[in-house]
Amino acid sequence: MRILSLNVFSIMTFILFFSCTGTKREEEVAHLISEWSGKEILFPKDMCFTVYGKDTVKYPVKHSQYSIVCYMDSAGCTSCKLQPQLWKKYISLLHTADGEEVPVLFFMHLKDRKELITLLENNYFNHPVCMDEGDMFNRLNRFPSNMAFQTFLLDQDNKVLAIGNPVHNTKIGELYRQIIQGEEIQQYDAKESRVTKVKIDQNSISLGSFDWQTKQEAIFILKNIGGNPLYIEDVATSCGCTSVSYLQESVLSGEEIKLKVIYEAKQPEYFNEAITVYCNVESSPIILNISGDAK
Repeated sequence: MRILSLNVFSIMTFILFFSCTGTKREEEVAHLISEWSGKEILFPKDMCFTVYGKDTVKYPVKHSQYSIVCYMDSAGCTSCKLQPQLWKKYISLLHTADGEEVPVLFFMHLKDRKELITLLENNYFNHPVCMDEGDMFNRLNRFPSNMAFQTFLLDQDNKVLAIGNPVHNTKIGELYRQIIQGEEIQQYDAKESRVTKVKIDQNSISLGSFDWQTKQEAIFILKNIGGNPLYIEDVATSCGCTSVSYLQESVLSGEEIKLKVIYEAKQPEYFNEAITVYCNVESSPIILNISGDAK
């Protein structure tokens, strides 16, 4: 089994701590990482993976040096938690230094099977998924309730090398990739992270009622009120209906950046979508919301 140094776990602690929005203290994050690092993940004997909930497939097809396992419980917004488009992009980039495929195992315990299948089909997410209606995977392992700690990078013995969701947190995604490809782990030092502060004109925008076939637009303004330049590393949306555009350059102290959000409904529905902004502020990621009633 490959053993990671304490330094790697310290890096994970720093990344996850500064990715929380104040609901987790550093000690709690460190405790979770300490508890799960090196722990063996147990798998149900009968695992059924399907594509779009229909075609049964044998997955993974071989025992690999690394694998990623993602558990998703039944709480909250399915689309927001899964982020299928982000996973599709991330999976396409996964391979070891030798070019070996890295299996990504999705175990989903959901109340509404049809909702998940519709989500997968609408996003053309044809990656194998285990719809664990009995929640057997969680019963075997008792995963943390926080979805930020329900995804793991495993070694060939199914023991945890790193913890965190690589598509919800870009720094965790990069850490996974570095471990898988055998690269030198980049250091993240709180004193050298050059964090800044931002002021947001409004965190939530209501678009009201509108014709669902009419494209909607909202503008969020972030003002850098700290002493260092503001860098936006990534922006993620909770579904394919929402897109975000912005100038991809640093924002000097005292200056502003506009995030232009476009919402295009696929059907009449009430919506409440999240826009997750990853940037160099202590409260990163910043969560913005748009809502409305597409009729």
